[in-house]
Amino acid sequence: MPLTRKGAATRDRIVAAAAALLRERGVDEVSLDDIRTATATSKSQLFHYFPEGRAQLLLAVAEHEAAAVLQDQEPQLSSLGPPESWTAWRDVVIARYEAQGTHCPLGALTRQLAPSNPEVRPIVVDLLTTWQARLSEGAGRAGAADPGRAAVIILTAVQGGVNMLLATGDSTALRVSLDAALAGLRLVGPPGGGAHVDLLTA
Repeated sequence: MPLTRKGAATRDRIVAAAAALLRERGVDEVSLDDIRTATATSKSQLFHYFPEGRAQLLLAVAEHEAAAVLQDQEPQLSSLGPPESWTAWRDVVIARYEAQGTHCPLGALTRQLAPSNPEVRPIVVDLLTTWQARLSEGAGRAGAADPGRAAVIILTAVQGGVNMLLATGDSTALRVSLDAALAGLRLVGPPGGGAHVDLLTA
């Protein structure tokens, strides 16, 4: 049975609170009791929205976090095209992951839930596919000869840098790899400043 508007709002509030706790403490350190306390919900109410328990709630958090990855890049992601737009987008991406630090709920949920919950993998695949398509659209507006290839290079730079950040707590690799990818594709000027150069056309 579909949820009422009030019920949907309550469910969303529970998911958002669970996501916030996961960012702060990590997946292994958050129990259903912690989530009930944070959201002021009863056990029966929690299981009304998530009858399969913690695994179902964590799957909902994975969907929430995947959507947030793209939403947190707006409006810059939708505005990609001119050189200055790539610089603005780069700054938003780096700020997001620096604020997140070594806690990546989506990554942790993927590692812990994927073996027993095949529903998780499609969430991540859809996120990366959509993200790549949006970058490809921006590269196309920038005049890239092969927007799809450019998007793969940029997204790989982001993901590689994020993995280094998660492992070390240092965002240097993310900054360097993303700057190098954008400069190498001639979407922005060289790292460290300087004038913007021509967009990639060949």
